[in-house]
Amino acid sequence: MDKNLLFKDLFVLEMASNHQGSLDRGLQIIDKFSKVVRFNNVKAAIKLQFRDLEHFVHKDFVEREDIRYVKRVKDTRLTKEEFSILVEAIRKNNCMPMATPFDEKSVDWCVEFEMPIIKVASADNNDWSLLEKIATTKKPVIISTGGMSLKDMDDVVIFFQHRAIPLALNHCVAAYPHEDSECELNQIDFLRDRYPDLVIGYSCHEYHDWAASIHIAYGKGARTFERHIDINDDGFEVAKYSSLPAQIDRWFKSWHKAKEMCGGSPTERRNFIQREIDYLDSYVRGVYAKKGLSVGHKLTEDDVYLAIPLQKGQMSSRELLLGKFGHRMIADVEKDRPLLIETVDTPYSIDAELLSYFKSRGI
Repeated sequence: MDKNLLFKDLFVLEMASNHQGSLDRGLQIIDKFSKVVRFNNVKAAIKLQFRDLEHFVHKDFVEREDIRYVKRVKDTRLTKEEFSILVEAIRKNNCMPMATPFDEKSVDWCVEFEMPIIKVASADNNDWSLLEKIATTKKPVIISTGGMSLKDMDDVVIFFQHRAIPLALNHCVAAYPHEDSECELNQIDFLRDRYPDLVIGYSCHEYHDWAASIHIAYGKGARTFERHIDINDDGFEVAKYSSLPAQIDRWFKSWHKAKEMCGGSPTERRNFIQREIDYLDSYVRGVYAKKGLSVGHKLTEDDVYLAIPLQKGQMSSRELLLGKFGHRMIADVEKDRPLLIETVDTPYSIDAELLSYFKSRGI
């Protein structure tokens, strides 16, 4: 089985702390976004963030209201039991539960809750104590690469590959939000070239539209995508980088459009549609006799000319071979009449399938 299959075409909907410390609000977010997932027939995870407050924040700073991050973590705290309810709700709504653990004890929660994938945030992509702990779970990992040096990136890829742990890398600009001019989507090309065996994704924090970046990212080969999600019908102010259900709906539909327009395999020649073949055939020149031609005559440039329209069964410029390996006539053809495939000694004249094709093309 393809070890990267779990990551491919996966959407990660990042709830983060947007439950605001309320189990009910978290359940509402799951309910609203899982419906959008179902309506759009996509593979999606709803991701939580786990922090063990007693160990994550130093005891002397837990009550510090002036440290924004500490206050945010404290104010939005949920119990393990409440997280368990959210995880179960995600599963019941046919989405994949995921989590970002920010400390070692939270990694244990990921195991206990049987998370299929563990996400590593950009802030922790070189936290080797945490990465070592995550590696002990043997679970697949997605890492956001915001602010990550090239050496750290190479090191972390080697670290997980040597342990045979499936890994995906998300291109990420860790500014919340960032402008369109800061997307740096060419990094997807860089990551795909440097790590050809990995799925490369895009973690989005731009906020002006929900179509352009996913069109470009998918076209460049990104195959997993992440956005923050929130709801706004209960008075809480939604961060610019968070997406509402209608915006995620637009995002999914834009992905479907990008996938439709990009088409099939990027490693094999495509199949041609019949309308295309018919159109091109209408512009192909047919071979006409410049003078009367008799059986046994070897064709030269002085014997034929090329012109449209191509007629059914007629030899075209594509099949005409003159000079040393030219054709011989096997039937008489009058001046200005089309040279049919069957009137010329060619390999095509004895191939039933090709003869059928030649008789169907042209006017």
